[in-house]
Amino acid sequence: MLFNPLLNETDKQWKPIIKALETVVGKDGVIRRKEELLTYECDGLTSYRQRPALVVLPRTTEQVAATVKICHDYQIPWVARGAGTGLSGGALPVENCVLIVTARMQQILSIDLENQRVIVQPGIINNWVTQAVSGAGFYYAPDPSSQIICSIGGNVAENSGGVHCLKYGVTTNHVLGLKLVIPDGSIVDVGGSLPEMPGYDLTGLFVGSEGTLGIATEITLKILKTPEAICVLLADFMSLEAAGQSVTDIISSGIIPAGMEIMDNFCIRAVEDTVKTGCYPKDAEAILLVELDGLQVEVDANKQRVTQICRQNGAREITSANDLETRLKLWKGRKAAFAAAGNISPNYFVQDGVIPRTKLAEVLEKINKLGEEHGYKIANVFHAGDGNLHPLILYDNAIPGAWEEVEELGGEILKLCVNMGGSLSGEHGIGSDKNCYMPYMFNEIDLETMQWVRKVFNPDNLANPGKLFPTPRTCGEAANAKIEQFKGVELY
Repeated sequence: MLFNPLLNETDKQWKPIIKALETVVGKDGVIRRKEELLTYECDGLTSYRQRPALVVLPRTTEQVAATVKICHDYQIPWVARGAGTGLSGGALPVENCVLIVTARMQQILSIDLENQRVIVQPGIINNWVTQAVSGAGFYYAPDPSSQIICSIGGNVAENSGGVHCLKYGVTTNHVLGLKLVIPDGSIVDVGGSLPEMPGYDLTGLFVGSEGTLGIATEITLKILKTPEAICVLLADFMSLEAAGQSVTDIISSGIIPAGMEIMDNFCIRAVEDTVKTGCYPKDAEAILLVELDGLQVEVDANKQRVTQICRQNGAREITSANDLETRLKLWKGRKAAFAAAGNISPNYFVQDGVIPRTKLAEVLEKINKLGEEHGYKIANVFHAGDGNLHPLILYDNAIPGAWEEVEELGGEILKLCVNMGGSLSGEHGIGSDKNCYMPYMFNEIDLETMQWVRKVFNPDNLANPGKLFPTPRTCGEAANAKIEQFKGVELY
């Protein structure tokens, strides 16, 4: 039975669908009133909005599977959503879709400290995993800045990173296995409880697939033993180039910090005015945060070497912290950078490109020049160790045409990252924001090959349609214009 999408969810054709869904999750598990649906019309990329036809709130794998099966039988598109903190429009509803929200799936199903793994439902908040095991001396390494509110299911969908991804890797490096509901409603298990499983790496394929292959309903995570010693250094510089050069020199010396972050002066002042940590000198052009961990003797030696490198590159003051309270204070401003930008500008648009870290200074200079050319201020805060940039373009959406100009500027920044040998995304995903730019990084054969994979799991294109890949439905003439811009551009 093929479903004929209708705008009015009270229409006769919707009634059997609503009844079937209520049978699965209960009446309180189906949201259908228009004013309530407004809560779910966007994720963290608030410039794109679309109200879903229905929202379903399952609690178990079986309820997710039954919901997906109903959508499959009626050929209704559906979109998975976690906490809604994504920044690329990955959880943006499509017209007349069912939005499957995993926020009620918040159980820790198993903790196995001896084998260093936990099994969680997708609605578990990132930071809760560490809280559950920290008393026994363990932690979960991937730590996006939104870790106190973002969910593990969303982290899996976007392959999220965070401060510690430099040394410990992004989400895919910490997922051992998944229980999945695929788009026909079947339940399958991929991966397992061991780091390396024979056969195809379907776990790795699914992590970062942005909800286009199915929904993860149980996630087996690897947890790590808390290091013997941890030290955080904060160095301030009178030039952004000097801070970037320090990053290159630290890595070149053979030291791999747990994390390295840079904030420019604009971002420093915004953070201090908002959070008031008292740690970040407001006259500095840049600060570099370096976290070192490991054995005490290793941390002590690396601390001395990092300090020396920063001094050689012109660092004025270097603050170090070994105790937990002071370390958290040093990190507080960095974690609050996005929120701080919201306090100095009515709106901001954050991008997420990746470049080789040896080209940090050059790219940052060009980003600031692009901002000047377009007439917008840009605050830079980023994972310096792995070259994952997060430029925040500040603007006022109340000004007619501002969003279109900012979106164009964001595209120019992405093109710059790719031209410098980088990538369109490091951790925020492609979603609805960057899918039109995929032909800039990948040729037609690359994209066709990816579509083959999608069609194996999602042949009817019901799972998160219009995301990740460029399509006429989502990109229209804008896509054609952007592709024309990309032609003849040399990538290196």
